[in-house]
Amino acid sequence: MENNENDKTMQEDIREACMVLRQGGIILYPTDTIWGIGCDATNEEAVKRIYALKQRTDHKAMLVLIDNPAKLNSYVSEVPDIAWDLIEVTDKPLTIIYSNAKNLVFSLLGEDGSVGIRITQERFSQKLCEQFRKPLVSTSANISGLPSPGSFNEIAEAIKNEVDYIVRYRQNETIQCKPSGIIKIGEGGVVQVIRE
Repeated sequence: MENNENDKTMQEDIREACMVLRQGGIILYPTDTIWGIGCDATNEEAVKRIYALKQRTDHKAMLVLIDNPAKLNSYVSEVPDIAWDLIEVTDKPLTIIYSNAKNLVFSLLGEDGSVGIRITQERFSQKLCEQFRKPLVSTSANISGLPSPGSFNEIAEAIKNEVDYIVRYRQNETIQCKPSGIIKIGEGGVVQVIRE
């Protein structure tokens, strides 16, 4: 019975979240790592709102979540071969920073035009990306410089009060989640580990 209830909650959350995202809103949602603040990664006004909410300077890049490796080519000019290998073998959440991003809000990118993209395997965020059909911004649900919340109940009220929709699914989990590993792929496929 509980699983059916969870599925129903998840479907309702996805429907509501997609409506909010399509209107340029921002959401608070569970990801394959920690809870994230999200918006349409192709909507400049929505992205600006997240920078303002986090009190973060807009030259600090934010990562993007997608549900399927096949979508990478829509947002990266050239996906290096090593990236496909890493995606295939990784068994934990991995954000890869690619050069030459495209079709994304400019302020999400690094100063060198790069972007961090993670392919989520987590059920909720994967289905959300799939149904929304656009990449989602995924940034930790905290004010910049403060610790990232490990679970929903650690998220500050200041964040909850400013988003347009809070996903109900997985709010009761108390497992402490961690941020993803980060790898940057440079010229000629050179791999640099940013965070393990």
